[in-house]
Amino acid sequence: MVRAGLTADRVTRAAADLADEVGFENVKVSVLARGFGVKDASLYSHVRNLQDLRSRVAMLAARDLAGRITAAVAGRAGRDALVAFAHAYRDFAHRHPGRYAAVQIPLPPQVAADSAGHLAIIETTYAMLRAYGLAEPDLTDAVRLLRSAIHGFVSLEAAGGFGASRAVQASWDRSLDALHTLLENWPASR
Repeated sequence: MVRAGLTADRVTRAAADLADEVGFENVKVSVLARGFGVKDASLYSHVRNLQDLRSRVAMLAARDLAGRITAAVAGRAGRDALVAFAHAYRDFAHRHPGRYAAVQIPLPPQVAADSAGHLAIIETTYAMLRAYGLAEPDLTDAVRLLRSAIHGFVSLEAAGGFGASRAVQASWDRSLDALHTLLENWPASR
């Protein structure tokens, strides 16, 4: 019997909240069911399995991240857009570590193709970097570099990986300056 008030959306949002509390990798159907006060089987009326639940959380989180970065870069270009994008991305990772981890998981191709949030993140990132005058294949290379740099920084920061006495914020700001300089002076393709 399905408990009144449970929907796929409500279950997904609860799983996203749980991910932020205990880590995305620790989200389990049984833990979520206990939180709702129902048996596991009640949740399977709304999600197929753990993989389906995780994919739903990833798509929800991607929509949220996409909304934040899109709003941050709106009306901006160049360094201003890059800094706004990076700050929105980093802030999301800090505020929602479980959701952030969910955005990073690979999705099945048919699910990824339907994820409006993931597609919006890609489109916003490419549009921001086109303002630097980049075209393919350099544009894709720049997108990969940007994602690697920002993800690497926020992941190391979250893990406590920056032990030097220099303020992390100062390193973040200099890293963004360096990325901007590189993007403005992108090397010619070989």
